[in-house]
Amino acid sequence: MTKALLDKIVDLAVRRGIFFPTAEIYHGPAGFYDLGPLGSLMKHNIIQYWREFFILRETKINIYEIDGSIILPYTALKASGHVDKFTDPKTECRRCGRIYRADHLIEEVISISVEGKSLEEIEGVIAEHNIRCPSCGGELGEIKPHHLMFKTEIGAAGEVAFLRPETAQNIFLDFKRVYYSMRCKLPFGIAQVGRSYRNEISPRQSLFRLREFTQMEIEMFIAPEDLNTHPSFDEVRDVKIRILTREEQLKERPEVVEISAKDAVEEGVVPNQYMAYYLARETQFYMSLGIPFESIRFRHLLPEETPHYSGGNFDLEVRFSFGWKEIVGNAYRTDYDLSTHSRFSGEELAVQHNGRKVTPHVIEPSFGIERTLYALLEFSYSEDERGWPVLKLPRRVSPVKAAVLPLMRKDGLDEKAYSIYSSLRRVPNPCYVVYDDTGSIGRRYARADEIGVNLCITIDYQTLEDDTVTVRDRDTKQQIRVKASELMDIITKDTLRPVIG
Repeated sequence: MTKALLDKIVDLAVRRGIFFPTAEIYHGPAGFYDLGPLGSLMKHNIIQYWREFFILRETKINIYEIDGSIILPYTALKASGHVDKFTDPKTECRRCGRIYRADHLIEEVISISVEGKSLEEIEGVIAEHNIRCPSCGGELGEIKPHHLMFKTEIGAAGEVAFLRPETAQNIFLDFKRVYYSMRCKLPFGIAQVGRSYRNEISPRQSLFRLREFTQMEIEMFIAPEDLNTHPSFDEVRDVKIRILTREEQLKERPEVVEISAKDAVEEGVVPNQYMAYYLARETQFYMSLGIPFESIRFRHLLPEETPHYSGGNFDLEVRFSFGWKEIVGNAYRTDYDLSTHSRFSGEELAVQHNGRKVTPHVIEPSFGIERTLYALLEFSYSEDERGWPVLKLPRRVSPVKAAVLPLMRKDGLDEKAYSIYSSLRRVPNPCYVVYDDTGSIGRRYARADEIGVNLCITIDYQTLEDDTVTVRDRDTKQQIRVKASELMDIITKDTLRPVIG
């Protein structure tokens, strides 16, 4: 593959309706993407699989899902610390006026991380290494804070508010209502899938640095004395996880530590069982979607990178063609959020536990859907012997489960094919199936492979005689002959087929 894999995937995504830039005909601003028909289906399937994996299958702890407002008042985000602390460092070229995120520019030019350093320290690094504008070579200006929240106004009086920078704040603000309405007992979780907004300085790399994105997030509320007694921990205690520790990151050639979830807790590599539980489950989740074990690692954020509210953050990073990138953030938020909102609002957010009042501690796994979607595209992308793209997507999240193809558009084959297609779309709980009768059968197979269709169902002259059809598998190219009446069962079982390898 001579062309960069990222470029190939973006070309395919735009051409086949997976994703494309927002307001493209007006050359809209960077950092916004629309999911097309196929991308929208993939997103829906990813969310549903995540919901099954992390919420519905969790039998020993109740997790409740909410759907919160994307506009939050100034007072709530002032209390959370976002108004004062949610910034990135920016600098402007004195010659051409281009604006850069200073810490990213330094990392790209001299491969040094300045995450968490003060504006003055970042300015010093730029001066010491004589870093200049990559576009024109001009001198860079003063480092200034750039606020990442989108500001808006409410009502005729213009009350200041913001688009939420994370879905977590809705959960903390609704904590008391959920606790009492659902008659909760610690530990329990509150989950949310929804949009978040960050006014990034320089969005780039397709779906990786967006100004509007979707999170799948859980806030797990635990009594502090119970952080090392997760009721389902024995189910994952022996699961191997790959961790890039803080100590290793300080070495010239850092190495990832492979360790069981149990040993990670006992040796103090992770802070508690609840954190280890989610690191193990996330490893299982992404491996079940076809991402190899060796391409997954959890990087323990260095102290200067760790958010002000956190007792330890572990980013799940995936090794892409363009480097290691975060797709899940795991944070031990302690009791910071509930304590802070209680203090600022005057509302009591401590709850009863074992006969006393407790302010719960929080473990937060936060998944980026768009980044997950891109990861699945990259790890499933291949090319056949002709150089044509094939997306070997995980069966569960592929947008189209089957394509119905008449061999010819004559002699009643098209009518029979359309009848079978219609019946598959009208069963209870149907899978997404498409109909295609344009072009040669080989060309239609190729079109289906390009968007990751699991199965192709061909209706030929034998179908008219005995009501059997040919089913072709996307990955193996093997074909079998089956009764048309068995198709829905075959498609359903195929969709649930686990990833191999």
